[in-house]
Amino acid sequence: MMMMGETWSQLGSLIATAMFLWAMFDNYFPHHLRSLILSHTKKLTSFVYPYIQIKFPEFTGEHLKRSEAYAAIETYLSSKSSSEARSLKAEVVKDSSQPVQLSMDENEEVTDEFEGMKVWWGVKKIPPRTQSFSFYPAMDEKRYYKLTFHKSHRETLCGKYINHVLQEGKAITVRNRQRRLCINNPSQNWGGYRSTKWSHVTFEHPASFDTLAMDSKKKEEIINDLIKFSEGKEYYAKIGKAWKRGYLLYGPPGTGKSSMIAAMANYLNYDIYDLELTTVKDNTELRRLLIETTSKSIIVIEDIDCSLDLTGQRKKKKEQEKDEEKDPASKMAKGEEESSSKVTLSGLLNFIDGLWSACGGERIIVFTTNYVEKLDPALIRRGRMDKHIEMSYCGFEAFKVLAKNYLDIDSHELFSTIDHLLDENDMTPADVAENLMPKSQNEDAETCLKKLIEAIKTAKEEATKKAKEEAQLKAEKEEKEKQEATQEDVKVDESLAKDVKENGVDVVKDDKTLGNEVRENGVTA
Repeated sequence: MMMMGETWSQLGSLIATAMFLWAMFDNYFPHHLRSLILSHTKKLTSFVYPYIQIKFPEFTGEHLKRSEAYAAIETYLSSKSSSEARSLKAEVVKDSSQPVQLSMDENEEVTDEFEGMKVWWGVKKIPPRTQSFSFYPAMDEKRYYKLTFHKSHRETLCGKYINHVLQEGKAITVRNRQRRLCINNPSQNWGGYRSTKWSHVTFEHPASFDTLAMDSKKKEEIINDLIKFSEGKEYYAKIGKAWKRGYLLYGPPGTGKSSMIAAMANYLNYDIYDLELTTVKDNTELRRLLIETTSKSIIVIEDIDCSLDLTGQRKKKKEQEKDEEKDPASKMAKGEEESSSKVTLSGLLNFIDGLWSACGGERIIVFTTNYVEKLDPALIRRGRMDKHIEMSYCGFEAFKVLAKNYLDIDSHELFSTIDHLLDENDMTPADVAENLMPKSQNEDAETCLKKLIEAIKTAKEEATKKAKEEAQLKAEKEEKEKQEATQEDVKVDESLAKDVKENGVDVVKDDKTLGNEVRENGVTA
């Protein structure tokens, strides 16, 4: 028993001596000498310890910005940490579908495998060398992830594996994030504390291509185009084009242009930036807004024909000045409009297709309009708006989608009647959907279909009545113009007759005078 006590006493003394020597070495040895001894010690250790370690610090740079690599690794290891580690740390993640992310705590370790090679991940913390008061104590404690693997796997793991971890971590972050619907703030609100150029809410629109009232072949074509774009990073780099694509959605109101945008965003898992041009003062602000958008996003300008004076037929400067001279009131109104927004067509073209459009990648730009013929051809040409999609009136294929959505039916004896009526009359999908939606518990599918048939017939009667009224107004207008033209011709004839009557006497007098002069002066006159 005494022998055991002496052994522990000697071991304690040995440990105390080692700690004292290490403290003396760490605090009082010259830095260059300490570094030299440590480097040689590591070389000797490498002969018996065949593992390599790589550190990924949490904060980098002078301003202690959180490392993107550290965040990606933390996300990548989250599932492994929750299943293997015993001590876990929970963090609230902003704008994520999984608000709490679990990660391993300090001095924990998990394993991973890549192409048959085993690696170990651990979290370590370096406490501050000196004890001092700080408003940010968490930042004083430097944390880092440590990757450990056998040196025989160095080439593969240092390249392919680390890149795999970072890419997969970022992809998980994108998948878990809450998608956003953003709107641009007025520029006078950009300069405040924690102010941003874009405000956002969680995007929760339920539209999808399955519920979109459109011909199935047309939907399939659009989906294939979106897939090709989202997977085309290397292709766009190969052909030397910015990784972006433009879509022009045009058609009458109520044909589903906004629902199409929501379906595109849901299908690709993209954010939406709703750009309100009337709040943008000039082209510089427009570029600054573009820079603040993220990849995997859809930039939308709705009703672009109404946003600014960007519709076609650009007038020459002289013609504009002439119009303004004729109408001073319009000149004042135009001056007020220009003072609020000076975004030009040229600035918008540079925004969607110029050098600034290549800042970032994987963006879709969507314009919507009810009157495509009003837009300047330069704005919607291919290369800017690459794909033009007409959102037309409801056809029978679109009706069947709506019937399945609203009434959960695939066929009915009234379908043939509706097919015939829709073929002869124009009705928007929004109007069809409103009539198919049951308004009470007592309305069944047949009641809603009959209601739709009556609505189409009523719309047909109203359209016929409106066409007759327009034809009558046109005929009356033509008749009125014809009468006015006839009256104008009569006035001209009366004026001409009056002139002849008044000038006829003078003509006779002049002829007599000329005859007298000939007789008096002879032929030579």
